[in-house]
Amino acid sequence: MMELKAGLYIKSTVALIDSFFEHTTILIVEHNETGSIGFVTNKPLNKSLDELIEFNNSKPFPLMDGGPVDRDHLFVLHKRPDLIEGGELKTDGLYLGGNMEQVIKAINNMNVNQEEIQLFIGYCGWDLGELEEEIEEGSWTLSKSEKGSFIK
Repeated sequence: MMELKAGLYIKSTVALIDSFFEHTTILIVEHNETGSIGFVTNKPLNKSLDELIEFNNSKPFPLMDGGPVDRDHLFVLHKRPDLIEGGELKTDGLYLGGNMEQVIKAINNMNVNQEEIQLFIGYCGWDLGELEEEIEEGSWTLSKSEKGSFIK
């Protein structure tokens, strides 16, 4: 069996039908002694960055529904540390967070696209051992990559 770690995808199974996680694919960005964090990568929010009050002067950029936790915040995954400082390297050249002014500037100047940066409202989180239990009970399957995925 594949080892659970940052950079892997998990896909929901039929066990999660009729839940927030129905038909979701989640990129795990952190897996350690405190638990796991990930972002849903296949659920567009049908809202754009410029529709958020605090970013109404920015150019339109699609938002993703990252998960059910902390839905009051915007989270950034990107591959452009040359344009966005302060991000935390998570896996394979993928960074979480960073200087939001630089994120907005990169979007407004059209220096980035959706293959280089993704914006999420909310995230997915599991306490230590919780995700492993859900995988064991058959709620999730592990995958190294997904067709059209953010990490190539």
